[in-house]
Amino acid sequence: MGLFDKLKKGLQKTHENIFNKIDKLVNAKSEIDTDFLDNLEEILLSSDVGVNTSEKIIKNLKVRVKEEKYERTDQLKAIIRDELKNVFISGNGESSDPFKIDKKPYVIVVVGVNGVGKTTSIGKLAYNYKNAGYSVLIGAADTFRAAANEQLETWAKRSGTEMIQLSQGSDPSAVVYNTIQTGIAKGFDVVIIDTAGRLHTKTNLMDELSKIKRVIQKQLPEAPHEVLLVIDATTGQNGMVQAREFSISIQLTGLVLTKLDGTAKGGIVLKISNEMKIPVKYIGVGEQIDDLQVFDKESFVKALLED
Repeated sequence: MGLFDKLKKGLQKTHENIFNKIDKLVNAKSEIDTDFLDNLEEILLSSDVGVNTSEKIIKNLKVRVKEEKYERTDQLKAIIRDELKNVFISGNGESSDPFKIDKKPYVIVVVGVNGVGKTTSIGKLAYNYKNAGYSVLIGAADTFRAAANEQLETWAKRSGTEMIQLSQGSDPSAVVYNTIQTGIAKGFDVVIIDTAGRLHTKTNLMDELSKIKRVIQKQLPEAPHEVLLVIDATTGQNGMVQAREFSISIQLTGLVLTKLDGTAKGGIVLKISNEMKIPVKYIGVGEQIDDLQVFDKESFVKALLED
């Protein structure tokens, strides 16, 4: 199965929720009027695209229909596809080589609340960098949760990468320090730091992220080069809250949306990208190690709207 086929299969529930409804709407209406646009907005809202983002799409559609003289609804699919793609900010699916690094070690810090698929995403991310020809070191700085190290070690073995860990209850900053030190000394290309899954409402745990960043920068002033927030796509609006809160404690460079194959409301991808102005870097569309895909807005919208 090719990458696009996997993506389309993973987005099947959202595809059915959006495409089937839009297709029926287009076939049922003979003109683009207020009723049509209201129904289209309702479809977008039902897929968790969000009020602000849906209104933006509808507003742009109205302008284009007026300026470009589109009068019939069967011409709208191409315009809708364009406007969905225009929602995404710069950085979404524009790199020809997303796993190319320009600094060594290239440090990636991964954050998120418990249960979003953070550990799984780290293993899959390590696998992708390994496949790109880089040596990868994982730092297991989630020292609070029982069995966290064991789970991460399992994924490290699956991805063929090495790992630094200390005993449960150890200072996470010590793990980070040792990992960066080892990454530099042994010449690893990529260092991925796991952090404790934390509730965004717990101030002390959120403050620890700032401390982890300081520990990294004492050894590598320009690092971390990436800070990725993992969000469970099935949580909907709560994902927006998490993105806002985490961005206060540590500057986020990208998002990883997991479990898109388990929801019909994959429109949350558009909402978060538009409202938070943070690029979606990766999406999870399955449980296998190669099911974490580099996000590409062209492929994403095509998978949603293609018959």
